[in-house]
Amino acid sequence: MVPRPVIRVQDLASGYGGRAITEHVSFDVWPGEVFGVLGGSGCGKSTLLKHMIGLLPPITGRIEIDGDDIARATGQRRQALLRRIGVMYQQGALFGSMTLAENVALPLEVHTTLPAVARRRVAATKLHVVGLAGYEDYYPDEISGGMRKRAAIARAMALDPPILFLDEPSAGLDPVTAADLDKLILRLASVLGITFVMVTHELASILAVVDRAIMLDKETRGAIAMGTPQELRARRDIPFLTKFFARADLPSETAEELGP
Repeated sequence: MVPRPVIRVQDLASGYGGRAITEHVSFDVWPGEVFGVLGGSGCGKSTLLKHMIGLLPPITGRIEIDGDDIARATGQRRQALLRRIGVMYQQGALFGSMTLAENVALPLEVHTTLPAVARRRVAATKLHVVGLAGYEDYYPDEISGGMRKRAAIARAMALDPPILFLDEPSAGLDPVTAADLDKLILRLASVLGITFVMVTHELASILAVVDRAIMLDKETRGAIAMGTPQELRARRDIPFLTKFFARADLPSETAEELGP
């Protein structure tokens, strides 16, 4: 039996207030893969993510999660659909007045009837999975940026969703910390079978963890290519792709000048 995609985006126009940033975008995400949404600044990567997690309705087109249209689902059907996804926002979005355990347990408090002791136990387990065992009672400002990213992933996993959305997970991290986070993502995908959709322009992460990716382009307001990172990097018929991936072969100072 041929598996169906866990996410299907069909002829999507995304944007705000009826003004499209991207148009005619279509792609599928398959179970267990790490799918990248790539592109330069202002091309609509994060906007597309907001549509995919149900924060914004499409201008036109459809986004299906496990066959259900996320924009048209209502009531309990929508709540059940949203519980199938977890989100790690770019800056982590942890509540500074809450400990890591309290942050991770928050979705359980809102969406389940588990008692406090059970919520604490689940939170400790999720923090252990991301390498933060022993940090349950720390506050976000007491840990490093990389650890905050890990805690945000733990919170996104609180309800055991099969799909995780990551918005620029490596942004602002040093290369060693970013590489460790990449290894965590690979382990979660491999061991737990989680499907990832990762918005990023970090080349090291793209080449290390992404199975397939779509490349968005600000000028054309759409998707200009899709494939594995290696396939995208090898193409020479699209100037933006060449420039984007050429940064991996340049000294760091020159790559920074080129930008994402």
